[in-house]
This record gives sequence, C-alpha cells and structure tokens, in this order.
Amino acid sequence: MNIVCIAWGSLLWKPQGLKLASSWHPGGPPLPLEFVRQSDDSPELALVLCERARLAPTYWAYLATQDLVEARAMVREREKITPERPEWIGSIPAVDGAQADPRVNAWLRDRRIDAAVWTAVPPKFDGQNGRVPTADEVVAWLDGCTGAQREAAEDYIRRTPAHIDTRYRRAIETRLGWRPLREAHVTQTR
Repeated sequence: MNIVCIAWGSLLWKPQGLKLASSWHPGGPPLPLEFVRQSDDSPELALVLCERARLAPTYWAYLATQDLVEARAMVREREKITPERPEWIGSIPAVDGAQADPRVNAWLRDRRIDAAVWTAVPPKFDGQNGRVPTADEVVAWLDGCTGAQREAAEDYIRRTPAHIDTRYRRAIETRLGWRPLREAHVTQTR
C-alpha cells in the first residue's frame, strides 16, 4: 500500500517525526483552509481545515510506511494529538472516526495512490474547539502578541507558502504587513 501525507502548514518545513519517502510535491487536493486555530503548545495561529473557507492548494509526500496505522501514528505524534481524538487525523481509508473526504478520495483515485493521512484538527479560538474566529479577531490577537510569541506567530504565517492565499492571510498582510517569505521553505528531502 502506498501512503501519502497531505500538508499545508508547518509539516512542510518541520516534518519532525514524519518518515518521508519523498520530498513534498505541490498539487495536493485543494482543501478549505484558514488561519483559525490557536495552538495548545506553541504561540502559532495554525492553518487548519475550515469548511467555511475557500479551497486552497496543498502539498503531498510519500511516507516511508505501507501501514495505515503507523502513518496515522506518525501524524498523531507529530501533531501531539491525544489518542482520545483519533478523528483529528484524517485518512483514506477512513478509520478511527476519521471522516472520509470526497475531495481527497477523488484526488487519490486520479493519481492511483492507495491511502492518505492528514491533520484534521478543528478550528480553535479562546480555548474553544470548533470556534471559528473572525478575521478581525485573528488580526487583533496576532497584533496583541509580543516578544517571542509574536515572532513565532509571524514566522508561521510568513513561512506558509505564498500561493496558500486565504481571506485571513490577506487581512493579516494588510494590517500587520506579514507577507510570505520570498523563498519556499518546504523540506525537499528526507
């Protein structure tokens, strides 16, 4: 079974724990993405799946495993997702409560790839899972960050590939001036 990981955020430049069997490739399935998750263990505002968002491009890489359980475990460990939240790891075939995503399924069929895994954590703001903040709330929160927290939040947003162009990213660029870095910061080799 060939298995790929689909990514769009920090997995691209910090794949820690993911055993990649290839570099990251553009052209993954377009998915609804937005900067709407305050991270639990870092000062970042993560780019996550958000059904209200418009579709954005993603990346993909082959994983160095042929076992879906192992692939899901890699994502779970990298993302620090507790075992009590298996549905926060997307996969096709869908297992452990993961929702089957027809966009990913169609993309896999077109490329004759057997399986995929991805991060499926929900939006989170002010400590509430599932809460989607407004663009104004996001910009105000980011603008209120100081010191190392602000540096880390800005770095995450600026490292996200420029062509992942979301409504909130445009608001952040306009009001805070945090433009994408010129160079792609996608990990190219294992």
